Amino acid sequence: MSSTIGGGANMSMNFDNKTVLSKDVSGLDKHLNAVVSGLLDKESNEENLSFYSAMEEEIQQGARGSAGDCQSFELFNFNETETRLKLRELERALLEDEEEEDSFFADEIMGMGECSVTTCTESSFSEDSSYISGQAQALLSRGNTKQMLIYSARALAEGRVEEASAMINELRQVVSVNGDPLQRASAYMTEGLAARVEASGKCLYKALRCKEPPSSERLAAMQILFEVCPCFKFGFMAANGTIIKAFEGESRVHIIDFDINQGSQYMTLLQTVAGLSEAARPHLRLTGVDDPESVQRIVGGLEIIGLRLQELADILGVSFEFKAVPAKASSVTPTMLDRRPGEALIVNFAFQLHHLPDESVSTTNQRDKLLRMVKGMNPKLVTMAEQDVNTNTAPFFPRFIEAYNYYTAVYKSLDVTMPRGSQDRMNVERHCLARDIVNIIACEGEERVERYEVAGKWRARMTMAGFTSCPMNPGMIDVIKKMIKEQYCDKYKVKEELGSLHFGWEDKSLIIASAWT
Repeated sequence: MSSTIGGGANMSMNFDNKTVLSKDVSGLDKHLNAVVSGLLDKESNEENLSFYSAMEEEIQQGARGSAGDCQSFELFNFNETETRLKLRELERALLEDEEEEDSFFADEIMGMGECSVTTCTESSFSEDSSYISGQAQALLSRGNTKQMLIYSARALAEGRVEEASAMINELRQVVSVNGDPLQRASAYMTEGLAARVEASGKCLYKALRCKEPPSSERLAAMQILFEVCPCFKFGFMAANGTIIKAFEGESRVHIIDFDINQGSQYMTLLQTVAGLSEAARPHLRLTGVDDPESVQRIVGGLEIIGLRLQELADILGVSFEFKAVPAKASSVTPTMLDRRPGEALIVNFAFQLHHLPDESVSTTNQRDKLLRMVKGMNPKLVTMAEQDVNTNTAPFFPRFIEAYNYYTAVYKSLDVTMPRGSQDRMNVERHCLARDIVNIIACEGEERVERYEVAGKWRARMTMAGFTSCPMNPGMIDVIKKMIKEQYCDKYKVKEELGSLHFGWEDKSLIIASAWT
């Protein structure tokens, strides 16, 4: 992994130009080189806290369910028929957010107040610092990056584009992709705001997806993220532990994974199966689904992943077979999955469902459609792991606040497990986290594909699809708690709530894992 934040031509960002060219993104690196290292205040003084609190109070004025009512441009297409609007209103009412996303152990709940979102054009962009108001000048003098980011996002939400642009230019002088966790998160959030100002979020995200870094780096970064960020790792462990528990009394088990990625979850699962007694070890059949246009295509796709898993199973003496389904999850049908009599069916959704558009994007509602299809197959168990934050239905400004709180916690957790100067950490943040942040902040409508939801919303979806919550494997929960105590630090948290496991950093829930029948 030789690329650096400032030097890699494959994933670089240039927000100084008014457009982003998807065919040639080498110029995008110029932007990251322009992000000057700086120091970020870790603690706010009383004046800073007062200002930030005032802003948060404005958000909290809305009712808890107002996110579903806010008519931001990403939720509505005024050319749609009245039937579509009524259907969407009904689904939102049925799927009311429970809004426990903002705090892990406390009851700090942020309401989603109404706000307007303005589409920005080139003509509205200005670098003239004279657009900065007196209040903004006071923020600059204090140098509090968090408040500057919030001020910029608020200005954008209210259509004060020139003022937001001027503040973004100031932010670029004080944030750093090589600094402390708050600086690094702020650097990428600043570029998300810049992309939104220039209406280049769509082009940027497509460019980053089309111009993937070399396959070895991209795949390695994804693997490192799942391994070194314990909350992601715990999500996989909880799912595997519950899957193993479901093997009891079964001679043949069929697992369907709708986003198998590199198959790493099943390398661990196969090793666990190998440790079972011969009588308790079933024949395992795994069906792996993955988008044929994903990064996997560079390294041979699902067939290569299947061969690797088969080789491992042979070494371990586990009876195993693999079936590849190279298709988008939304296009999968039951006949493609080859259900066989006498098999216990288990379905695994690991960090995948949030990519499917729901009723807020299209009346097709691919998210709920897939869940209903799976329920119709009568599985013995369904496991799910997802990020615990609302970047789906929240309007722009509340979404920005949630994203800031979420990703700063993720960046802090990475600092504990990886050295500040680690190239692996830089690649993880650059190849995995930066793209998500830009997409969440800069993109709208169908172009915003990182659409996470909170635990309560997933419970509502699963219940509406006909599923019933079931407990996770208590033995695995104990293992995870022991790992946190012995291998990590006490800032990592695990909490059981309403049938789901929450894995978090300090008071912020980051990952949820749940099981359903």
